[in-house]
Amino acid sequence: MEYAAAVSNLKGIGDKTQKLFASVGAETFGKLLMFFPRTYLLYPEPIEDADKDAPHKAAVLTRVPRGVTLKKTQRMDIALARTTLKTSELELVWFRMPYIRSKVLPGKHYVFYGNLFRERSGVYKMEQPLVFTPEEYDEIQRRPQPVYHLTKGLSNNAVIKAVRTLFADGGKIEEYLPPDILQKRSLAGYSKSLYQMHFPDDFDALLTARQRLVYSEFFDFFVRMQLEAKDQIKVSNPWNFHADAYFQKVKDALPFALTKGQEETIHVIRNDLTGEYVSQRLIQGDVGSGKTILAFLLMVLAAENGCQSALMAPTEVLAKQHYETFCGYIEKYGLPFSSVLVTGSTKGAARREVNERIANEKSLLIVGTHALFTEKMTYHNLALVVTDEQHRFGVKQRKMLSEKGRDPHVLVMSATPIPRTLAMILYGDMDVSVIKDVPAKRLPIKNSVVKKNKRKAAWKFIKDEVEAGHQAYIICPLVEASEKTESENVTEYGKALREYYGGSVAVDILHGKMSAAEKERVMTKFAANETQVLVATTVIEVGINVPNATVMVIEDANRFGLAQLHQLRGRVGRGEWQSYCIFIDGSDGDELSERLVVVRDSNDGFAIASQDLKLRGPGDFYGIRQSGDLNFALADIYQDADVMQQASEDVKALLACDPHLMKTEHQPLLAHLKLSEEVIYTNL
Repeated sequence: MEYAAAVSNLKGIGDKTQKLFASVGAETFGKLLMFFPRTYLLYPEPIEDADKDAPHKAAVLTRVPRGVTLKKTQRMDIALARTTLKTSELELVWFRMPYIRSKVLPGKHYVFYGNLFRERSGVYKMEQPLVFTPEEYDEIQRRPQPVYHLTKGLSNNAVIKAVRTLFADGGKIEEYLPPDILQKRSLAGYSKSLYQMHFPDDFDALLTARQRLVYSEFFDFFVRMQLEAKDQIKVSNPWNFHADAYFQKVKDALPFALTKGQEETIHVIRNDLTGEYVSQRLIQGDVGSGKTILAFLLMVLAAENGCQSALMAPTEVLAKQHYETFCGYIEKYGLPFSSVLVTGSTKGAARREVNERIANEKSLLIVGTHALFTEKMTYHNLALVVTDEQHRFGVKQRKMLSEKGRDPHVLVMSATPIPRTLAMILYGDMDVSVIKDVPAKRLPIKNSVVKKNKRKAAWKFIKDEVEAGHQAYIICPLVEASEKTESENVTEYGKALREYYGGSVAVDILHGKMSAAEKERVMTKFAANETQVLVATTVIEVGINVPNATVMVIEDANRFGLAQLHQLRGRVGRGEWQSYCIFIDGSDGDELSERLVVVRDSNDGFAIASQDLKLRGPGDFYGIRQSGDLNFALADIYQDADVMQQASEDVKALLACDPHLMKTEHQPLLAHLKLSEEVIYTNL
């Protein structure tokens, strides 16, 4: 298969549709293969009569005696049909679908699938129902149906058709794992697994396919990591970090005492900086554990030893916040150092001035985004590199930045609570430090779990907090409404909230499909309190620090992994005020989700991560991806910990026998690694 070929090479996809596929990250054959369904729909048994439990999704088997009538209005065409069920009447409505008249013929039986609800008159109603013949419905009922992430203008059926065409006409998909590993781990073939991930025969086949592809992702990751590690040798430490007067001055003058975890971590890192070799260390600290102040102290230590240091943040807004914080500390504590900011929007004369300072000025605290590792950047004595949130950059980008200096020490700060056993596997090339405690003065977040019927009460609570001068986040799983989903979405939710508040509260929306400039604009307004309520997807997980935000509402919280819920909750509780997190449980029934009760009853990220490992069942995977770490498409470090362990062991054994994959039987693996890095995984 030509993985780099554009999807416009597939029959039926023109330039316009190619752009739509590009907007969802599926513009090439390779990326379309990896554009897995976000969930699967299992169609229910058809009913012949409505029941008192409506509204709910239902399939109704009936006939329309008089066919469909068309009503034309100034705004749109409305197709209407009416039928009598056993004990009730059903009205079917389609907006802007006049062609439905020729599809639904009078007197014939059809299965109508959609949201069934009851009007005050007692008549049941379905809007925009899908229409199937009984034979068609029987066929799709046998298999779980894929549901993809969509964008305006791109339908679920269009994606299904494109993927089917790709498998039929896109060329052969080669196996690349060694046969002995496939046999040892009882793994399905690569091509079959990819197909079954999109079009599973049943849920057992889906689980089998996912297990193979999850294994592949971990395997690929560990092979790359260990090949890179083999090329690295221990480097003698060229830096002298013994002067510490300003470091101690700031540390002693802080308006709070460092926690035990912070003190231990600082001590270990100082030993690294004065040790025999250049170090690479992961600092794991739960949300609110005070990693940023540690980064500043260590950057001050570098500065007073005549060295530059660089802190790389995942977003421009967060980089600006770190920069402003550092400038404030420098002024407050009377330090003879300065700080500069480098982001993508730093251009022209300002960029040239910053570049010149970085190229020539010692003892500089440099803060920025990925712009820090552009080719034009030249550093002067860069001795310490700190990256904030490792999984937003990746190993290669981290390496590119570290190569800008003369073998600088590297620190990676992560708020993702990974149990130590998993961290040791994932970050095998790094030492790991964990900060488990949080500052004593920080108030613990108050949590609650409610069903959707309490949503308006949550909105009222937010208004009370806004009137008290605070702000709030609302997190939704989706960007916009798409076929066959009932989940809350950002766009519609934002509209509903604006109507509810009637202009008394400033509401804005934020999601991953917005341009970088638009995201920055929205986040900057929220950080400045020009917007009081931000309705967003999980894009805000590591995006901004707004101490004034005191409320977090998470819609359909049952669809997220516990570790991710904890990460999201960490956006509030950063100031001096009491903060709150409201988890809205969208699951059926009156009982609260067991997993949500766990996150409600604990603010300890590491304890929650451990519980996450125990509570996840095999059915959890086909909802939202549970964690954002390391840019895996399917693999989840919590749910798939056992598969991760297997892949790690197998890679070690493989490279022990063939350190550089030079044997003939390993050439398919080498070719796959090159291809996947270039054209498959690049945008995940």
